[in-house]
Amino acid sequence: PSILPSVPFRLDRDFAPIIKVSVSYNVLVVTPSLPVKSMSDLVGLLKQQPDKLTFSSGGFGTPAHLAGELFKLETGVRATHVPYQQFPQAIGDLLNGTNQFMFITMLPVIDLIKAGKLRALAVTAPERVPVLDDVPTVVEEGFPHLVIEDWVGFAVKAGAPDASIERLNEAVNQALKHPKVQDALAKLGAKPAGGTPAEYGAFVNDQVAYWGKVVKEAGLKLQP
Repeated sequence: PSILPSVPFRLDRDFAPIIKVSVSYNVLVVTPSLPVKSMSDLVGLLKQQPDKLTFSSGGFGTPAHLAGELFKLETGVRATHVPYQQFPQAIGDLLNGTNQFMFITMLPVIDLIKAGKLRALAVTAPERVPVLDDVPTVVEEGFPHLVIEDWVGFAVKAGAPDASIERLNEAVNQALKHPKVQDALAKLGAKPAGGTPAEYGAFVNDQVAYWGKVVKEAGLKLQP
């Protein structure tokens, strides 16, 4: 709603929370030709060359875009956002050096990182992620305010019976304990979350407020 106020619904108002299902994290990757080996190197280069480098995403207002904007706010660097309609094109232009860096969910780039076609500088997690356990976290790199979650949760239309919400919550919590579910999430670079409807509702409210502040401070506005 902060980027597109005309959206006719609000996640924190028009839905009843059920459960936070999973949590995953982004990875900050750069084109291999960029002469940086760490986040500090990247920040230093961006400060030496303000507005010269570009970062890509799968679209305006996407998590990858907002992560890039938060990175700019937290470090004071200046770089130009280049939005794409599809991730494959964004990744392709990162590989060929058209754009220089990107925050992206891990699954599409794990093999590219392991093959040396992209260089991973950090994951936006508080601790190392098993699928990229040789990549440092933003905390290790000295940027703890850049811990950013990608999350998935379930909700229903506001006004749903409490008993139904509790049954759904219990069923999903039980499913998240199953080893096959946990293994499937791990292969995606994610981990199970779980919890109560109230906890998920409070989390959603916090996320809406937090990212609304980021959008405002970054001056983001979707052109009609």
